[in-house]
Amino acid sequence: MANAINWFEIPAKNFERAKSFYETVLGVSIQEMPHPAFRYGMIPADYENGQVGGGLVQGEGFEPSDKGALVYLNGGEDLAIPLSRVEMAGGQIVMPKTSIGPNGFMALFMDTEGNRIALHSMQ
Repeated sequence: MANAINWFEIPAKNFERAKSFYETVLGVSIQEMPHPAFRYGMIPADYENGQVGGGLVQGEGFEPSDKGALVYLNGGEDLAIPLSRVEMAGGQIVMPKTSIGPNGFMALFMDTEGNRIALHSMQ
């Protein structure tokens, strides 16, 4: 098993708002994918080199939450960069950049949809 996680999905109440938020925070372009029952957007990842990817999804059965499993998004070289974009994009920082010793750094935020999400980086 190469990764403990294979895929993640972040629920959205308002797809366009969530898409704009994550594009701003992560500095990426999220490609909307056709789906018969949901609005779906793919968060970029290098799948050919084993990176884990995920998506944004709006639809029945997908409810944003600040409880439950916590998704850690890749904060790049230094998570302070995407974290600095959270509030201007409409989110709220819950825990600032915090050292986790030899495992790098983490931070927690609430997105525009009400999801509690984390960032991780080694610097």
